[in-house]
Amino acid sequence: MIGRRRWLAASALALTGVTLEGCAERLPAARSARADLPPPGRIRLDLNENPFGPSPRVVEAIRRSLVDLARYTRGEAEDLQRQIAAAEGVPFEQVVLGDVLEAIAIRLALAGGPGGEFVYSTPGYAAFADSAQTAGGIAVGVPLDARLENDLPSLAAKVGDRTRALFVVNPHNPSGTVSDSAALKAMLRAASTRALVLVDEAYLEFTEDFGRRTCVDLVRAGNNVAVFRTFSKIHGLAALPFGYAVVPPGLANRLRAGGVGSPRSLDRLAVTAASASLGDTSFIASVRTQVAEERALWFATFRTLNLRFADSRGNFVFFETGRPHREFADAILARGVDVGRAFPPLDRWARISIGLPEENALAREVVRAVLR
Repeated sequence: MIGRRRWLAASALALTGVTLEGCAERLPAARSARADLPPPGRIRLDLNENPFGPSPRVVEAIRRSLVDLARYTRGEAEDLQRQIAAAEGVPFEQVVLGDVLEAIAIRLALAGGPGGEFVYSTPGYAAFADSAQTAGGIAVGVPLDARLENDLPSLAAKVGDRTRALFVVNPHNPSGTVSDSAALKAMLRAASTRALVLVDEAYLEFTEDFGRRTCVDLVRAGNNVAVFRTFSKIHGLAALPFGYAVVPPGLANRLRAGGVGSPRSLDRLAVTAASASLGDTSFIASVRTQVAEERALWFATFRTLNLRFADSRGNFVFFETGRPHREFADAILARGVDVGRAFPPLDRWARISIGLPEENALAREVVRAVLR
């Protein structure tokens, strides 16, 4: 059987005419249609998905769970909650399961009436601020600093009497940069005395010093800080969207009173998959290593082309193309590589997700051809 990696590499090569070292064997033109694969010749490096996929333990756990699809989620959720609490070193009650970012934003916006402010970095992941706006909140964007990192002093300066929450993504998206750990935590401690601070660490597990950088220690210390994680990135479970938050006790109680994180609201297969993935730390470490190796190859390419790029620590890279994003994105899409949307006002920068090694090798050749 022809593997997905080989098909992706060969089909894109056939479309672009780019030579990929080590790929001497050509694939037959015919292939069976599969709905989960992109159109022939297109490599999707646009949504920061993890193409290395989930642990084999996850696949097996899901397979075993398929016989119980008629059942609602019950004790499995509590078991996962305890598993996460033990891993994070926090009380069981401070773990709230589910993709809870939007739920937190909406409840904070509604709690004090319209007009509350939600501070975040721009350009950036805007789901939190967008959700708050739907409930009457006001999004307050703070530009990144010159290194494309969260501008910690400017973010702190925006936290005032009307601030309901400060939202910080670390590593940041789309730049992938991480903030200095000591400076970040000092700022968050001070800001949390005035408003809730929510730290999105969706990509932090791609860093080797994850344990030192995580802000869960601030939650343990009793600060008004919440930390969110997702299984869609390093765990390779984007098809089963699921996450959790480690939050202060009061916020946990308010969320649960509103039904957030209740077992019946959770996808049973996602809960099963998350639990299995948490138990396979060696697999996660191997994904981290592979992503770092591929990221380094991208950085070397940018240096060769004399391009500015951010010091990304996530599973994506962010670099300056020197031309309008739409022009650049269209040019490489015509050669089989999809990098998705722009991130205004950085309209001459592009974010490319880390794909499989074969996909990355082809994408680098395409970038060289377009920007050379």
